[in-house]
Amino acid sequence: MEKLSIAILALAASPAMAAQTAKEPIAASQPAAHEEMQVSDKFKKVSDEFWVAPQISVNDIDAAVAMGVKLIINNRPDGEAPGQPKSADIEAAAKAAGIAFVHIPVDRTGISPHHTTAFESAMNDAEDGPVLAFCRSGTRSILVRSYAEARFGKPVDLIISEAAEAGYDISGHEPAMTLLHDASKTPRTEPPV
Repeated sequence: MEKLSIAILALAASPAMAAQTAKEPIAASQPAAHEEMQVSDKFKKVSDEFWVAPQISVNDIDAAVAMGVKLIINNRPDGEAPGQPKSADIEAAAKAAGIAFVHIPVDRTGISPHHTTAFESAMNDAEDGPVLAFCRSGTRSILVRSYAEARFGKPVDLIISEAAEAGYDISGHEPAMTLLHDASKTPRTEPPV
């Protein structure tokens, strides 16, 4: 299964898939540097228990608390852009507010089994309640979740539909998610996360 996951997820790192991964959300535009994005515009509901967002700051933690968020997942590597908030600063603010925090950075090499396994582990360890994941635009966060969901048997059309309703076109990842989904039906030799 691990070899299959590595082969499938390697598709996401191919030039064609990397171009798809780099696309901005279809419904969410990026504000100019001088514009202030409203929190309500920033957090995109994917399901009752999962939200994604573009880059958040310590100023967004109060809104996450108000939503009942129990875990924040940062999928953006530190230092990706000038002026980007440091993960440690957001983590400190989240923990001070009683929200768990996990940093699972996805760089330009793409999503690997390491990322989905870390995501699954974070979700399994999370307190019941909404999870907020973020990166630069939210795309990497929704893709990590999508690959993990497909790997454990969630229908791919539902995964793509949920992402589209949140404003993200991940349809170009359907072949890889389908392979992961179909592999989930084969007997496992190792226990899931």
